Amino acid sequence: MSPRLNRKLLLESAARVPDGAGGFSESWAARGTLWAEVTARSGRQRESGEAPVMRVPYRIVVRGAPHSGPQRPRPGDRFRDGARIYVIEAVAERDPEGRFLTCFAKEESVT
Repeated sequence: MSPRLNRKLLLESAARVPDGAGGFSESWAARGTLWAEVTARSGRQRESGEAPVMRVPYRIVVRGAPHSGPQRPRPGDRFRDGARIYVIEAVAERDPEGRFLTCFAKEESVT
Protein backbone atom coordinates (compact mmCIF):
# COMPACT_ATOMS: atom_id res chain seq x y z
CA MET A 1 0.00 0.00 0.00
CA SER A 2 1.41 3.38 -0.99
CA PRO A 3 1.74 6.08 1.69
CA ARG A 4 -0.46 9.19 1.62
CA LEU A 5 2.06 11.99 1.09
CA ASN A 6 -0.25 14.80 2.22
CA ARG A 7 1.97 17.00 4.43
CA LYS A 8 4.48 19.50 3.05
CA LEU A 9 7.62 19.54 5.24
CA LEU A 10 10.78 21.62 4.99
CA LEU A 11 13.98 19.53 5.24
CA GLU A 12 16.76 21.34 7.13
CA SER A 13 20.39 20.50 7.97
CA ALA A 14 22.60 21.92 10.68
CA ALA A 15 25.24 24.36 9.46
CA ARG A 16 28.18 25.82 11.36
CA VAL A 17 28.29 29.58 11.00
CA PRO A 18 31.26 31.73 12.16
CA ASP A 19 30.24 33.83 15.17
CA GLY A 20 32.75 36.62 14.46
CA ALA A 21 34.74 35.90 17.64
CA GLY A 22 36.74 32.92 16.37
CA GLY A 23 34.08 30.35 17.18
CA PHE A 24 31.00 28.95 15.54
CA SER A 25 27.29 28.84 16.18
CA GLU A 26 24.77 26.38 14.82
CA SER A 27 22.22 27.47 12.28
CA TRP A 28 19.75 25.52 10.13
CA ALA A 29 19.85 25.62 6.33
CA ALA A 30 16.86 24.62 4.20
CA ARG A 31 17.57 21.78 1.75
CA GLY A 32 14.18 21.51 0.15
CA THR A 33 10.52 20.77 0.59
CA LEU A 34 9.26 17.18 0.70
CA TRP A 35 5.76 15.76 0.72
CA ALA A 36 5.33 13.29 3.57
CA GLU A 37 3.04 10.99 5.48
CA VAL A 38 3.40 11.79 9.19
CA THR A 39 2.26 9.21 11.76
CA ALA A 40 2.55 9.63 15.52
CA ARG A 41 3.65 6.66 17.59
CA SER A 42 3.24 6.34 21.37
CA GLY A 43 4.44 9.40 23.28
CA ARG A 44 5.56 9.96 26.85
CA GLN A 45 6.11 12.79 29.26
CA ARG A 46 9.26 13.34 31.29
CA GLU A 47 10.45 15.96 33.74
CA SER A 48 13.21 18.32 32.57
CA GLY A 49 14.14 20.97 35.11
CA GLU A 50 11.05 22.93 36.06
CA ALA A 51 8.72 22.03 33.18
CA PRO A 52 7.50 18.65 31.95
CA VAL A 53 8.57 17.81 28.40
CA MET A 54 6.36 15.77 26.08
CA ARG A 55 8.37 13.56 23.70
CA VAL A 56 6.44 12.07 20.79
CA PRO A 57 8.11 9.75 18.27
CA TYR A 58 6.94 9.92 14.66
CA ARG A 59 7.27 7.80 11.55
CA ILE A 60 7.63 10.11 8.55
CA VAL A 61 7.52 8.59 5.05
CA VAL A 62 8.90 10.53 2.06
CA ARG A 63 9.81 9.64 -1.52
CA GLY A 64 13.11 7.82 -2.00
CA ALA A 65 16.26 9.69 -2.98
CA PRO A 66 19.86 8.67 -3.79
CA HIS A 67 22.17 8.30 -0.77
CA SER A 68 24.27 11.31 -1.79
CA GLY A 69 21.34 13.43 -3.01
CA PRO A 70 20.39 16.72 -1.33
CA GLN A 71 16.75 15.61 -1.00
CA ARG A 72 17.65 12.53 1.10
CA PRO A 73 17.07 13.05 4.83
CA ARG A 74 19.88 12.01 7.18
CA PRO A 75 20.04 11.39 10.93
CA GLY A 76 20.60 14.75 12.64
CA ASP A 77 18.58 16.64 10.00
CA ARG A 78 15.13 17.88 10.86
CA PHE A 79 11.76 18.51 9.29
CA ARG A 80 9.90 21.76 9.93
CA ASP A 81 6.13 22.05 9.70
CA GLY A 82 5.41 25.65 10.65
CA ALA A 83 6.42 25.94 14.32
CA ARG A 84 6.68 22.16 14.74
CA ILE A 85 10.13 20.54 14.53
CA TYR A 86 10.76 16.83 13.96
CA VAL A 87 14.38 15.77 14.62
CA ILE A 88 15.39 12.80 12.46
CA GLU A 89 17.01 9.95 14.40
CA ALA A 90 17.21 7.25 11.70
CA VAL A 91 16.34 6.71 8.02
CA ALA A 92 15.59 3.39 6.26
CA GLU A 93 14.25 2.29 2.89
CA ARG A 94 10.58 1.42 3.22
CA ASP A 95 10.51 -0.98 0.28
CA PRO A 96 13.12 -3.11 -1.54
CA GLU A 97 13.10 -0.79 -4.58
CA GLY A 98 13.84 2.29 -2.45
CA ARG A 99 10.80 4.20 -3.75
CA PHE A 100 10.03 5.49 -0.25
CA LEU A 101 12.08 6.25 2.87
CA THR A 102 10.92 5.94 6.47
CA CYS A 103 12.34 8.56 8.80
CA PHE A 104 12.13 7.86 12.52
CA ALA A 105 11.89 11.25 14.19
CA LYS A 106 10.93 12.85 17.50
CA GLU A 107 9.13 16.03 18.43
CA GLU A 108 9.68 17.52 21.87
CA SER A 109 7.54 20.24 23.39
CA VAL A 110 7.26 21.80 26.82
CA THR A 111 3.84 21.14 28.34
